[in-house]
Amino acid sequence: MSRLWDKGTPLDARVLRYTAGEDHALDDRLVAYDVQASIAHAEGLHAAGLLSAADLAALSEALAQAGAAHARGEWRVTLEQEDGQTALEQQLTTRLGPLGGRIHLGRSRNDQVLAALRLYLRDAVEELRAGAQSVADALHALAARHAGVELPGYTHMQQAMPSSVALWAQGFAAEVHDDAEGLRLAHRRIGKNPLGSAAGYGTPGLPLDREQTMRRLGFPANHEPVTAVQLSRGKAEAQVLFEIALLLTDLGRLAADLTLFYTQEFAYVSLPDAFTTGSSIMPQKRNPDVFELIRGRSATAHACLAEALGIVAKLPSGYQRDLQLLKAPLFRGIDVAAQTLDILPAALEGVRFRPERIRLDPAIHAAERANRLVVEQGIPFRDAYRRVAEELARG
Repeated sequence: MSRLWDKGTPLDARVLRYTAGEDHALDDRLVAYDVQASIAHAEGLHAAGLLSAADLAALSEALAQAGAAHARGEWRVTLEQEDGQTALEQQLTTRLGPLGGRIHLGRSRNDQVLAALRLYLRDAVEELRAGAQSVADALHALAARHAGVELPGYTHMQQAMPSSVALWAQGFAAEVHDDAEGLRLAHRRIGKNPLGSAAGYGTPGLPLDREQTMRRLGFPANHEPVTAVQLSRGKAEAQVLFEIALLLTDLGRLAADLTLFYTQEFAYVSLPDAFTTGSSIMPQKRNPDVFELIRGRSATAHACLAEALGIVAKLPSGYQRDLQLLKAPLFRGIDVAAQTLDILPAALEGVRFRPERIRLDPAIHAAERANRLVVEQGIPFRDAYRRVAEELARG
């Protein structure tokens, strides 16, 4: 099995296992996007007079067929192939013979994989945005179901001021909407076409038109100059992971409230049996495992961001193999967010608050009482504050 860079010298099997690592398996999710970018690249070669119309047609058809076969599960990227770029080119040479090798003219694995990655991120971010909006919608629906139900507002884990289920749910919904907007803003870095930068220094001697591939792939702009492309590695990934970390933090805090409200001591909410689990020893138990894991998985999101930032920190300019390692935390962060967003709307749909169990401490209206004294008697707020405190101390 030969790789794109093979020059005939045998490779120690330990080197392949170490350098490829899990990259070949991770690349499976990029194959469809690599096909899309490769067809655009082939069209660019044809436009530059470097590929005949017949060869373009044959390459485009073979790429489409390879992508469809991969989608059907008929082939996967293997460790021996090292990465998705080698696997896809081997699919072409199997189908077309030497013509399959012409696709790599004017392209490096560096801009090839980055183009596929950015096309993938464009879709992944939109799917996460849609998932976040679904969670926000579920929170708005929860607020509507419990309109008028009072709820204590807490500071320092003590009842502080009166609130409501609607205010509680809408507060989280507003932040999740904001997280969705943060994800949308990640498109600024994702939306720069890296094709044509090759290994980071362009394609000298080839009349390739980067504007054409930019338009063909729907990128708003080319990434310029070509030396900036490799310097940008990790930035779009980290920005997406940062927004995921903020989103999972909000969802973790939401889950923390619900697990607290579900305890017997609070008993503010009931949770559906379909979204709780049982105990292996205690017959009476129903456990809020879904919400506990949502709470815990915010740590995964934070770790993925820290890993991505750490990989690129202090790298010299140009491509370095370290950058390959960005895929693992990026995909892991995206996956944990997608899984959480998939389950949470349905779980929230079954949440029911129990007004009969919610008790507000009579002293919870103390701040309102002090405010009224200021309005009604014109005294300074600090005097009103002390007067109310003294009234409460006298019982």
